[in-house]
Amino acid sequence: MSANVGVRRWWRDPWRKPRVLQTLTWGYLTWSIVPVLIAVAFSFNAGRSRSAWQGFSLRWWVGSPSAAESLLYSPDLRTAVVQSLRLSFLTVLVAVPLGTLFAIGIDRWRGRGPGVANFTMLLSFVVPEIILGVALFLAFTYLMRSVVHLGTFAQVLGLVTFQVSYPVIVVRARLLSIGKEYEEAAMDLGAPPTQSIRRVLMPLLYPAIFASAALVFADSIDDFVVVRYLSSTSATEPLSVKIYTAARAAPPPSVNAAASFMLFSTLLAITVGFLVYRRITRGERRSAAREFIGFQV
Repeated sequence: MSANVGVRRWWRDPWRKPRVLQTLTWGYLTWSIVPVLIAVAFSFNAGRSRSAWQGFSLRWWVGSPSAAESLLYSPDLRTAVVQSLRLSFLTVLVAVPLGTLFAIGIDRWRGRGPGVANFTMLLSFVVPEIILGVALFLAFTYLMRSVVHLGTFAQVLGLVTFQVSYPVIVVRARLLSIGKEYEEAAMDLGAPPTQSIRRVLMPLLYPAIFASAALVFADSIDDFVVVRYLSSTSATEPLSVKIYTAARAAPPPSVNAAASFMLFSTLLAITVGFLVYRRITRGERRSAAREFIGFQV
């Protein structure tokens, strides 16, 4: 009798004790994170082995200049790090302002245009990146070869084409959440449209702008497909391409250090963006909490 009651209770509420879901979740997290942690750990290995721990050392990060085998002193890896950072910062400087303007323009657009523009922005998330990379390579090589040459300039154009959707979506979501009341109030008080946008709307958009900048930087620094197709020489190959090329042979632990550098850079960008977002929106969260408490009372 008690067994039948237990079965009936489980049938009514099968997720009361979701041990199966917990096991699957922890198994997935372990499967995803443990290999990354192992790769990061062996970047601090004292020896060249990538399977046996031989003691802690920073040899593969800031080793001897004479050996030229660490991430800091290896000419190829150091050039790749500089190129990755250059592409990421340039992409942020171009894509974020451009995406912010696109978002404001789409929000002000009337008619059928906004739907087409939104679909175009979302299309970059749907189209496989390899198709976008091949398309840009063919366009730059055959259609615009006299204007755009493969290398840093072509890579920045390709990354901006792919990354501009992030600020458009994030900033437009912010525009929909704050509404048009503040901007309309500023214009009712005599401010022209440009001044109301610059002094009223833009400060309200700062959280979304910083968040989109963090997303663009994090996604640009580890991009592989677009930058690989649009690179010209080894000097324009970023760190992701160098890691891929070295991993196909017998890579030294300095490659683990390079991959760890990309991971730490991405986490740092996301963390800084999150902290800045929390600090900027602190007043909004407090006012929302006060309104919620007043509503409950």
